[in-house]
Amino acid sequence: MQKLYVNENFPLPAVKLLREMGHDILTSFEAGNANQRIPDEEVLQFAISQNRILLTLNRRDFIQIHKLNPIHTGIIVCTEDIDFVGFANRIHVILESNDGLFENQLFRVYKSQ
Repeated sequence: MQKLYVNENFPLPAVKLLREMGHDILTSFEAGNANQRIPDEEVLQFAISQNRILLTLNRRDFIQIHKLNPIHTGIIVCTEDIDFVGFANRIHVILESNDGLFENQLFRVYKSQ
């Protein structure tokens, strides 16, 4: 199972489901980083400092950050989806199917059709 840092705009029902699947998740709220307008670059640096993959809905900004600084512990950008079970399952598949190789990688999770 993977260690994740979840950006503050990420839906808590999906966090709960991912935890039930066995993933170690630290939310920005739990880390004391919520509602502080922390710049995205610093959000990623915090994830790196905690040796966690960043999980976020902030696709545009983190795709750009990855292009400018591709050295990190991994980024998963997601399209928001209110089907939390399907959403969590799609994230879980990525987390389980990549043989633990997330360093310097960007993954995308799209909304179900």
